[in-house]
Amino acid sequence: MQNELITDATLVSNYIQGEEPALEVLINRHKQRIYSFIYSKVYDKDVAEDIFQDTFIKVIRTLKKGKYNEEGKFLPWVMRIAHNLVIDHFRKNTRMPKFSNTGDFNIFSVLSDSTLDAERSIIKDQVESDIRKVIEELPEDQKEVLMMRIYKDMSFKEISDKTGVSINTALGRMRYALINMRKIIDKHNIILTN
Repeated sequence: MQNELITDATLVSNYIQGEEPALEVLINRHKQRIYSFIYSKVYDKDVAEDIFQDTFIKVIRTLKKGKYNEEGKFLPWVMRIAHNLVIDHFRKNTRMPKFSNTGDFNIFSVLSDSTLDAERSIIKDQVESDIRKVIEELPEDQKEVLMMRIYKDMSFKEISDKTGVSINTALGRMRYALINMRKIIDKHNIILTN
């Protein structure tokens, strides 16, 4: 078929220029892989379909706003959106234990659900990964102070001695690191709650 020869980048460009059928080709080309990825995380057909649709709604909105940066990586970009929506799904649906109102107390009704532990683990890993990426975007001097303070639990006096700058300079770098992290988090729409 002729559509197989058209690259994702060309289809994205065509869609942005108003060719609506180009998006349909992209969706048909990648739907199985994206849906399978989502399903492998949520194990629920209805939830997977909802997240799949939400993924392409977000894709369409981003393309229409002109915020898609073409790097020839359409599929990885869509997969990242899908992955983030899966994480959001787990964050929104953190379940409370359900009690049956029979009057009898049953310890098994309050024991932790192993899937909940798996969800928390996935969310924790994603949050840690996002934080590492945010820190990597900081200027070196701010990153250095932040790493010493947060990860090595050093005092500002120790940081001052180690870096050869005044305590006030170390405090300032830490302050700017936190301000810049907030800006980076806002810029990339990162959600760091679990």
